Amino acid sequence: MKTETDRITSPAGDATKPPTILQVLPSLETGGVERGTIDIAGALKDAGWRPLVASSGGTMVHELERIGADHFEMSLHSKNPYVMRRNIARLRTLIESEGVDIVHARSRAPAHSAIVAARHANVRFMTTFHATYNFATPPKRWYNSVMAKGERVIAISNALKDHILENYTVNPNRIRVIHRGIDLERFDPARVSAERVIHLSREWRLPDGVPVVLLPGRLTGWKGQSVLIEALAQLGHKQIRCLLVGSDQGRDGYRRSLEELARRLDVEGVVHIVGECRDMPAAYMLADVVVSASTDPEGFGRVMVEAQAMGRPIIASDHGASREIVRHGNTGWLFPPGDVRMLSERIAHAIRLDEEHRHRIAGEAILNARDNFDRLSMCTATLNVYRELLSESVATAHYGGRPVAA
Repeated sequence: MKTETDRITSPAGDATKPPTILQVLPSLETGGVERGTIDIAGALKDAGWRPLVASSGGTMVHELERIGADHFEMSLHSKNPYVMRRNIARLRTLIESEGVDIVHARSRAPAHSAIVAARHANVRFMTTFHATYNFATPPKRWYNSVMAKGERVIAISNALKDHILENYTVNPNRIRVIHRGIDLERFDPARVSAERVIHLSREWRLPDGVPVVLLPGRLTGWKGQSVLIEALAQLGHKQIRCLLVGSDQGRDGYRRSLEELARRLDVEGVVHIVGECRDMPAAYMLADVVVSASTDPEGFGRVMVEAQAMGRPIIASDHGASREIVRHGNTGWLFPPGDVRMLSERIAHAIRLDEEHRHRIAGEAILNARDNFDRLSMCTATLNVYRELLSESVATAHYGGRPVAA
């Protein structure tokens, strides 16, 4: 419901115009960036503001349409310099025709076009820094640096804030740490029926009484699926099932390499690559333990929060945001990144837990998720950042240290 406190004077001084926020990202297929974009669009709509999203499209566009947000399709996924140049003009036209007040960039390629378009249209520009990004060469570091050039830079964890300050030139006063939040109504064990769990168990042909290890995440090397397969081989326990849940996003070669690794290590009967899952709450309920084996630091790690919200112990690589999300020894355990032996030992410990210990971990995990990673808290904090920008004079705006003329 729209209230007077939700009405903020636009840069043009029109107090009757609800603020218009344009989020830009490469696509709307699947992932944490996409989910966060939709969550914020919904919060803007609920606040009586006007949410716009620009991307190359994808399967999640229909979710935007359901909440009443407007989507504008353009090739924002492209890193081709000529396409990115065209995107500048298209974004500027969109900003001016739709009366956009703030442009919020959520990924590097669209950010490079959006920051120039925002400058030319003389509107506010901010970013959300989602990952550590690799920067092996100076050009790569420059490419990444656009994410630190917003008038406000949202870091999705304290670990990511530290990374930004260590590697990019940015005023720390412009950074706001806002952890991602999840839908605690959806990820609530009390709301998952036995029928849903049984349906998935049958679909994935899980034998009764066998411990289940779950690793959700895109099939990509840094997510650590191969580390988990090697750890299972060291475990030497064939009465167990490992489910790798997530899309290969066309990476057939990587999927085949995982299957070959499982065959070579004689755990092909243990490891099942099951692809996408539309009912992740039920998938978590099937698991005895959830693993996040990322070899690169996670900027956040939504899987770790979802697992805890469902009362499941989590084993995670000891770097990045994992240290903020997993309470070692209480809601799960950390292990040195890539350490196959230690991961194997952690899994062995997790599947041997007695019911009392498992129940205690579940209670701590659920409490941790609900107290610290609620979607409503994330949305409220993000809208407050928008309010900060809208309360300032456009003439004082800075992009990467350079003033933008009013």
